[in-house]
Amino acid sequence: MKRARMMLVTSMVIFGTIGLFKRFIPVTSGELALYRAVLAAVLVGGVLLFTRQKIPFRAIVKQVPLLLLSGAAMGVNWILLFEAYEKTSIALGTISYYFAPVIVTILCPLLFREKLTGKQILCFLISTVGLVIITLAAEQGGEDAPRNDLVGILFGLGAAAFYATVILLNKFIKGVEGLHRTLLQFIAAIAILVPYVALTSGVTLGGMDATGWVCLLIVGLVHTGVTYCMYFSSLKELPGQTVAILSYIDPLVAVAVSVLVLQEPMNAWQWIGGAMILGATLWNEGFGN
Repeated sequence: MKRARMMLVTSMVIFGTIGLFKRFIPVTSGELALYRAVLAAVLVGGVLLFTRQKIPFRAIVKQVPLLLLSGAAMGVNWILLFEAYEKTSIALGTISYYFAPVIVTILCPLLFREKLTGKQILCFLISTVGLVIITLAAEQGGEDAPRNDLVGILFGLGAAAFYATVILLNKFIKGVEGLHRTLLQFIAAIAILVPYVALTSGVTLGGMDATGWVCLLIVGLVHTGVTYCMYFSSLKELPGQTVAILSYIDPLVAVAVSVLVLQEPMNAWQWIGGAMILGATLWNEGFGN
């Protein structure tokens, strides 16, 4: 249990720094999402081969449509998140992205007939008000602001919607667990991202310097491949409430990186709105009904 907890904490800290590395990779969001998926698929596939884990072919065949859809949603989710980091600060992009659990909470009663409690409704309202606050604060930045916070927040919300789609689709996938499911989703993401990149930016790796290459390899192999392996391995041994609480290390690290390392400013209203979104979602997920 202690080892699993440490693996989850480590994976969340690593996830929280991805925006920092994105800053030093001079390729489009679509390209970065594609390279991330390719590098991670190679690494996860290598792990499965090395550990000789049995492949559940029969279950995979039955779940192919859902695996393809979830993988495609994952790819679009990455593109939109990277676009959010391009347009606004890592902090605001990540906070907007963490509206995903709120979306899942609202849709689960409709899709799975789960009961929506009064506490969940209250958390939804608090998170929504927080989102409205950071959006209105972003609009006040004006056209001359160094960042386009409003556009970045919208990209973050788009990423949240697709991440919520991935979560919900995974609830329907049966018999394909852990790394097998992740590898297949990476492959599906690659299948979607290859034509997208070909029709938009094309391959622009030739213009990258050594720093860009190192950061790209870290994002693909460490942030995605290694960290996904640690994340899914820890899920098997930890209770859901522990996972929900520790998952909030990710946005907290992202905010710290944005404000302390990159010195990206946030005004008082954005701090208040962000605290409302993360606080309400953590309260909803972490402490009973």
